[in-house]
Amino acid sequence: MDYMSLAAAIVDWMRAYLDRAGMDGYVVGLSGGVDSAAVAALAVHAVGDERTLGVLLPCHSQPEDAAYAQLVASTLGLETQTVDLTAAYDAFVAAMPQGCELAYANVKPRLRMTALYYIAQSNNCLVTGTGNRPEMMVGYFTKYGDGGVDIEPLGELYKHEVRGLARALNVPAAIIARPPTAGLWPGQTDEAELGITYDELDAILCAMETETTIPASEAIQARVREMVATSAHKRALPPTFPIQRDLHRHG
Repeated sequence: MDYMSLAAAIVDWMRAYLDRAGMDGYVVGLSGGVDSAAVAALAVHAVGDERTLGVLLPCHSQPEDAAYAQLVASTLGLETQTVDLTAAYDAFVAAMPQGCELAYANVKPRLRMTALYYIAQSNNCLVTGTGNRPEMMVGYFTKYGDGGVDIEPLGELYKHEVRGLARALNVPAAIIARPPTAGLWPGQTDEAELGITYDELDAILCAMETETTIPASEAIQARVREMVATSAHKRALPPTFPIQRDLHRHG
């Protein structure tokens, strides 16, 4: 793939989208991972560093997350804001009844998205998503958390394509090589939680879409198909009950 041409096309698309929306810039949540780094770089190329704001949102996070995020920002010459959500998270959880571990974990991305929209609306900006194609296809995102955004520049790219794009955008090698993590709990990694590597997931999903031989066991194939099927609700607008109305009837 010609990643330089891809980057130029996404940049043009992001610039045009912002213009049509009549907004002033983009807000990017910087996690210290390759996805948010690539999106931040695209936004800077699209509208300039003066119209792109990187936001760090620690919430019981590991110190290295902020260090990697600042590395991205300094590489891009990007202004950042830091909003520590730890106290807000603790207060929310304390006010709620006992919940399961996943419910606790998903509070973090939902708080982060609330903060990003607060900052974006205060600056007449749009919130950029950082999701990629395999995450969207298997539902590996938090509904109304990191899935609640205005634009998804990487939404059609497999993870290996995101890495290739990041290299073309001169994202620091340490960021590209870093194991992907959503920062939901100490030591959490995406691949451990998914139970499959991104390279394997890319290959399986691509084979499913092209109806070619899937390079995985029947058990893994079944698991991936189940993730795609059960997460369909995350990729759709909330359904409404269909009422048949007689448009010619009055009263």
